[in-house]
Amino acid sequence: MELSLARVDYLQVGVTAQKTMRLLPASGRKATQKVVVGDQDGVITCFGIKKGEAVPVFKTLPGQKISRLELGGALNTPQEKIFVATRSEVRGFTKRGKQFLSFETNLTESIKAMHISGADLFLCASYIYNHYCDCKDQHYYLSGDKINDVLCLPVDKVNCITPVLACQDRVLRVLQGSDLLYEVEVPGPPTVLALNNGNGGDSGEEIVYGTSDGKLGLIQITGSKPIPKWEIGNEKKRGGILCIDSFDILGDGVKELLIGRDDGMLEIYNFESADDPVLRYDHALSESIASIQGGCVGKDGYDEVLASTYSGWLTGLTTEPVHREGGSGEELKLSQEMQSKISSLRNELEHLQMKVLQEREKYQQSSQSSTAVSSVPAFSVNDKFTLNKDDASYSLILEVQTAIDNVLVQSDVPIDLLDVDKNSAVVSFSSCDSEPNSNFLLATYRCQANTTRLELKVRSIEGQYGTLQAYVTPRIQPKTCQVHQYQIKPLSLHQRTHSIDHDRPMNTLTLKGQFSFAEIHSWVVFCLPEVPEKTPAGESITFYFQNTFLGTQLESTYRKGEGCFKSDNISTISILKDVLSKEATKRKINLNISYDVNEESVRHTLKLIHPKLEYQQLLAKKVHLIDALRELQVHEGNVDFLLPKYRSILEEADQLLEEYKRQPAHLERLYGMITDLFIDKFKFKGTNVKTKVPLLLEILDGCDQDGLIAFFEAAA
Repeated sequence: MELSLARVDYLQVGVTAQKTMRLLPASGRKATQKVVVGDQDGVITCFGIKKGEAVPVFKTLPGQKISRLELGGALNTPQEKIFVATRSEVRGFTKRGKQFLSFETNLTESIKAMHISGADLFLCASYIYNHYCDCKDQHYYLSGDKINDVLCLPVDKVNCITPVLACQDRVLRVLQGSDLLYEVEVPGPPTVLALNNGNGGDSGEEIVYGTSDGKLGLIQITGSKPIPKWEIGNEKKRGGILCIDSFDILGDGVKELLIGRDDGMLEIYNFESADDPVLRYDHALSESIASIQGGCVGKDGYDEVLASTYSGWLTGLTTEPVHREGGSGEELKLSQEMQSKISSLRNELEHLQMKVLQEREKYQQSSQSSTAVSSVPAFSVNDKFTLNKDDASYSLILEVQTAIDNVLVQSDVPIDLLDVDKNSAVVSFSSCDSEPNSNFLLATYRCQANTTRLELKVRSIEGQYGTLQAYVTPRIQPKTCQVHQYQIKPLSLHQRTHSIDHDRPMNTLTLKGQFSFAEIHSWVVFCLPEVPEKTPAGESITFYFQNTFLGTQLESTYRKGEGCFKSDNISTISILKDVLSKEATKRKINLNISYDVNEESVRHTLKLIHPKLEYQQLLAKKVHLIDALRELQVHEGNVDFLLPKYRSILEEADQLLEEYKRQPAHLERLYGMITDLFIDKFKFKGTNVKTKVPLLLEILDGCDQDGLIAFFEAAA
């Protein structure tokens, strides 16, 4: 069955957070449903649609920003009570807008996630989970990493309260009371959880999760162990998943999976077989989708998918046909409806233009008076700086509630800007004088009209650390700018993982000294990404990491007064030694540093690097041949006389050039890593081999693995 949906933009509220829009239950089968949405101005808006127009049911006064909105009610009754989380308070409203609950929790931080099941309320701040029953404290749990979402399996199906926490360290934590029942590893940091089919499936134990790197999966949470059902990777390199819903939009009796992503992609997955879901439909919105719901909104009898976006637009994709089939009378009626709508929109636009002119004049007069106070317009920026495992690069996503004029990117460490296909902004580079200002990058992105979302990609060099700054200027008057800072860490290309290969040859760095657990944890946070800022519970902790560029690994175990770091890459150990020594010196702490270098690890690392080096050298050679081969082709008229390998270069020329352009300085990066490995190997022996680097570069050009290993071993 083919799916044909038409887009309708209903209304715009303020900036919305994740999971803050819901559809109230319908009064009858196929009847239209009311929409309730909470925004960051603290306003709850409830409205219905009549004749294509949004008709308000109720609207609250502004207040603290709303971080979550959920529906609740007694079990097995229509869930039509509205609950919102603002800071550390939960408020409840009836479907008519009457407030019946104001519950001030004992949380010291703002509520980040909320779930409601009957009289049970599940709340999460950054690291803390709390369970309340009838507003009385029941259970508490301190998570090892940040909590992104919370869910409870349906009590009427599983007969016990089973909360599930989605945590930033790529783990779902299943609780029982205040205790951890077990952990489930997932392929990325989970950002959102939803009950499969809206009710947990036949068993009530099935949970769908979405990750910040765009993966999707289904897990059955049994009382003793998790059972993974299916998992979908992010082959199309789309954005992270922010919201999930189940709804039968096809009308075939089987609920489809509705997905909203942070790059504005709305997807509908269909279960054609009993196995994995299949993507049946997608639609691109221009900004991130904060909430998604399936239901009947615009017209009785026509189902649709409703999405709320970051800047507060409520957009529907409806099954109602845009061009109705029928006689001329119906067409005339439709055109009259459209004309009256256009006329009312025109009047509204004129009224707004008049209002803007009046306000502008008022501002000009007030700004020129003797008692003038400068007023800087406030605007909201939604930003995300994350490491991509696939290409070892960082994505910087900037989303503004109004159109972006330009973004200036400045860095005090050497980084490469990579091409992003979705990016239509014009980039210009300014020359940098790196010494006095320590500027290594100055680039300006000039955005096209109505661009509210900009995605940049950068690649850093491990060992070189500092700050990347983005100056965001929107198209508003008077001109104003916001600065956002992002830390480039010393081991910036390392990503958390749950396990490593202990059979690899490892180098060890051991630190001992008069430092606390919190101090050494803060040093590890400074050095490595994806480490929770909060000091872990317990006396010691072990974290595992993998280098996304080379595949080398790192194990860090530390406690009060002692830290042990093991890696199969000697350069990783060298960077840690330098940075940790510097951090300890700043705090005037004496460190006793010892290290154990495994000679076999250098050979092992070179074998990991070599295939990448060989591939990049071959790519560079092919790209350099393209112009000459094209000239021959033009001169000779055909390429039949060429060897097959040269003909294939011509055939693949566009793809080769595209790949080469997408990976600037990739070869130089690999040369730099091998050079660092060479210098670091001998640095631990107390030998300076920098004079031998030119000879090493000559060997690298030859791309002979055995010769390279022999040079490393003979250089001593």
